[in-house]
Amino acid sequence: MNRNVDWEEPFCGAGANCFRLGTDVEGNAYIAIAGQEDHPLTDTREALTQLILGIKAGRADHLL
Repeated sequence: MNRNVDWEEPFCGAGANCFRLGTDVEGNAYIAIAGQEDHPLTDTREALTQLILGIKAGRADHLL
C-alpha cells in the first residue's frame, strides 16, 4: 500500500528502541519502528492521542 505519511523525527528510548509517529492528509495516525515505516500500525489521530495519553498516565507501566 502506498501511503503519503508525514513522519516525525525518530523518538528513541533506552538503547535502540526507536519509533516514529506520522500522519496523513486523511487524518490517519501512524506508529512504526524506526526503519520499518513501510509496516506501520495505523488508526485515527484521536485513537493515537488516547493511546499516548494512556501511556503518559501510566496505563502501560505493567508492560515494562
